[in-house]
Amino acid sequence: MTLRLEKAFLEPAVRLSLIAPAVLAGVLALSPAGSLRAEAPPLSPGLQDLWVQLQPPVAAPERDFQVVRDDREHGVSLDDFVGEVVLVNFWATWCAPCVHEMPSLDQLQADLAEEGLQVVAISVDRGGLNQVEPFFIDLQLDHLAIYLDPKGAIARDLDVRGLPSSYLIDRNGQVVGAMQGAYDWAGEDAKALIRHYIARQQQAAQ
Repeated sequence: MTLRLEKAFLEPAVRLSLIAPAVLAGVLALSPAGSLRAEAPPLSPGLQDLWVQLQPPVAAPERDFQVVRDDREHGVSLDDFVGEVVLVNFWATWCAPCVHEMPSLDQLQADLAEEGLQVVAISVDRGGLNQVEPFFIDLQLDHLAIYLDPKGAIARDLDVRGLPSSYLIDRNGQVVGAMQGAYDWAGEDAKALIRHYIARQQQAAQ
């Protein structure tokens, strides 16, 4: 399964699409603001032109990537995070917008981890850990784990076409939304967006 995330950057009334070919018939038409009509999350003006809500959600890919624990690389998949809301972010050390964005992702992890969010920032650097670890140290990214996809396999599964790209996955392992481009994830509007999905699943469990 491949998810497609495309953005028309030049049109003032931005129109986004997030398409999974196997479930194309179930995807509703997007509004010009880039969100679907049903169960729309709270979107600030800054997020309205970026966020794409997928309705119905689509299962996250099952392919393994790497997480660094105790200075060693271990296989992990998005299935391992079922039960948590997950913000998956694809980035690279050579990507200037990514470098600008990473501290806000680190802060987001610190702020919302206890509420049930896991930030999974996956590096696509071909140099792997040797390239990424010094970057983490320099930027003092103390709350994020190091995740690696040097061959870009899971990035291809999600049809990542630009960096940074972010995907929000609910507690059931379903992709519920996505966006391209850097954002201040430590901002209150970004937290409100994520809390919308955390609260929605908490209510469903009651």
